[in-house]
Amino acid sequence: MNGQITLTAIPSLPLIRPGDDLAEITLAGLEKMGATLASGDLLAFASKIISKAERRQVRLTDLVPSDEAQGVAQECGKDPRLVQVILDESEAISRTRPGLLIMRHRLGFVCANAGVDRSNVDPAAPEEELVLLLPVDPDASAARLRQQIWERTGVDVAVVIVDSHGRPHRMGAVGVAIGAAGLPALQDWRGRPDLFGRPLAHTRVGLADQIASAASLLFGQAAEGVPVVLMRGAPFESRDGCAAELIRPRELDLYW
Repeated sequence: MNGQITLTAIPSLPLIRPGDDLAEITLAGLEKMGATLASGDLLAFASKIISKAERRQVRLTDLVPSDEAQGVAQECGKDPRLVQVILDESEAISRTRPGLLIMRHRLGFVCANAGVDRSNVDPAAPEEELVLLLPVDPDASAARLRQQIWERTGVDVAVVIVDSHGRPHRMGAVGVAIGAAGLPALQDWRGRPDLFGRPLAHTRVGLADQIASAASLLFGQAAEGVPVVLMRGAPFESRDGCAAELIRPRELDLYW
């Protein structure tokens, strides 16, 4: 580690459309800003552009909500069609109250509305009432982007896909990694000595989440229009890894 980490937003990227080639768009953006990828670089992608490129949009106008969705919608005061999409994306309801629906997503993490979102979805056809879902397999999406960039540049980069999540015991949304490739998402520091030579007994570091949160400083949450960030100098060893490493096994989850 060189003691310095830099984050650079890739500016002026076009609005992403279904079927777009994200690797090509990202490389064109880097070329436009005069940047060249180097081994050890990391690219962080906002999950929304992955979802858009992978056609993860649903028209609420196409849906007929089930009895379950209508019952949950009555409890939380949400559109029953939206609730149907949320249920379809989830393993279970974690908590609900008026205006809020917290779900255990099918990928294992807990988040509001199972990541189903209307913000920053192109309103070109508002009558369709489009909502955006998270990628089907964000780890596979990250691995695919990494491979495509390698094939076109010969440079081995890591990729992290970032979504915004709230936390049950703290206020405010933060960036978390829902997909990763080319780095250990979870680092095991047990056995490393501390400043006084005592071995660490329990410490594991959510490296991909730390990277995701840092990248979110440039992504923003509203109209910033920055969906890809180049990170250089992050301390990691290149290897196969995935964000699924960060999901706490059910038998260790005291809040299940």
